[in-house]
Amino acid sequence: MKKRWPLSFLFLSLIILLTGCDSSLLVLDPKGPVAKTQSDTIIFSMFIMAGVLLVVYVLYIYMLTKYRASKAAPDYEPPHMEGSTWLEVTWTLIPVIIVIVLSVVTVRSTYAVETTPVGYEDQKPLIVYASSSNWKWHFSYPEEGVETVNYVNIPTNRPVEFRLYSYGPITSFWIPQLGGQKYAMSDMVTKLRLVAEHEGSFMGKNSNFSGEGFAHMDFEALAMSPEAFDKWVNEVKATAPELTSEEFDTLLATEHVGRKSYSSTHLAFKPAPEGEHAGHHHGSDDATAPESDSVHSGTNHTGAEHSDTDHANMNHSDMDHGAMNSSEPDHEQTEHSQHGN
Repeated sequence: MKKRWPLSFLFLSLIILLTGCDSSLLVLDPKGPVAKTQSDTIIFSMFIMAGVLLVVYVLYIYMLTKYRASKAAPDYEPPHMEGSTWLEVTWTLIPVIIVIVLSVVTVRSTYAVETTPVGYEDQKPLIVYASSSNWKWHFSYPEEGVETVNYVNIPTNRPVEFRLYSYGPITSFWIPQLGGQKYAMSDMVTKLRLVAEHEGSFMGKNSNFSGEGFAHMDFEALAMSPEAFDKWVNEVKATAPELTSEEFDTLLATEHVGRKSYSSTHLAFKPAPEGEHAGHHHGSDDATAPESDSVHSGTNHTGAEHSDTDHANMNHSDMDHGAMNSSEPDHEQTEHSQHGN
């Protein structure tokens, strides 16, 4: 009886703690087709596992009850029995079938969430570059010409293609009610396609531990009607300041900032990596990946930043220093050309 008290106390404590939670499990409350596919896969897997546990526990109780020692005579010896081929085949095939079923479901769902959701193939996706830095999120809308920090607005019933990368350690971009997580890394772009079918505010976060500020690295994903989204873009263009190279360097260097809006993007003077799995090679003409923490000065190593004189005078040992020192004038020219346009 005394041994049951710790288990009973633990069980009651879990019930009390769980009843204090006023929010539902977000991954099981999908608001888009990608999240719905993942939610259905999770629930299906849980039912399979629950069925396996049910069979195991029923057999366990049956064996304990039928063959408990109290029912047998003191001198009882069980009869010798040879193995049953039918039973051995049965308990070998059942796990194999379960693994095959789960594998097929997993592969199909993985393929489904990596492509544009069914029914939205003919729509042009909204491109949003989502980059992370310690410890914040930058959202660049290249076609709309606006940028936000620590919040992202998207239209409903339209595919959104997030292009993810990082200006620091590896992070993981995750909006649980819209889809699964995907990593953002410094030398490559990963893509995540989501659709919000319901208007509302959804929590987004970094689900990969990346340092002491990890707990504060969350953002709001606000899904709104296409008309409201267009109105918001126009308001940002009309009221928000332009994002300069100096302002962006300050953002990268500051650990925690609030919500910010800009009427231009940092992609003009600090491009994202081109394509998926884009490599970063110092001194290379086509290296445009974002810098790591050690190079947060706002410079990037694009081929446009090196003049013919630079290539003629720089050797391999000082290539990186030349690239860094020659970047600021080009940033000013880029900004001047933007104002001119």
